[in-house]
Amino acid sequence: MRPAVASVRPRDDGSVTVELSILFPALLLLVTALVQYGLWFHARSVALAAAQQGVVAAAAYQAPPGAGVDGATAFVVAHGSQTLLDAAATQDVPAPGTVSVEVNGRSVSLIPGVLGPAVVQSATAPVERFTVAGAP
Repeated sequence: MRPAVASVRPRDDGSVTVELSILFPALLLLVTALVQYGLWFHARSVALAAAQQGVVAAAAYQAPPGAGVDGATAFVVAHGSQTLLDAAATQDVPAPGTVSVEVNGRSVSLIPGVLGPAVVQSATAPVERFTVAGAP
């Protein structure tokens, strides 16, 4: 038979509370970072779609100057004014016969008073022109 000896083991009462008080803020930070990434990705998609819309307008046959900026700005106002903040569009001619539209802005931030991540997207297309069959 074994002698009756009092067991002297440390008690684990309350350890789950301490573990969760350390783990929970890290989990909240991870969820916040994932949501912020989602907001940035959506703003990036809106900026890319606006740039594509603008370049389609700018590349049209005999399009007026600034048509790309107007098209991109109209798209942002209609579809992304809540997610793409401080949006601005610029139109450029990077090479003869092509046109480029760039849309800049900021994503929404989950933390009040902190600016969201920057978003820059651009699109380039050839300018439409009238040609005759057999002409270069």
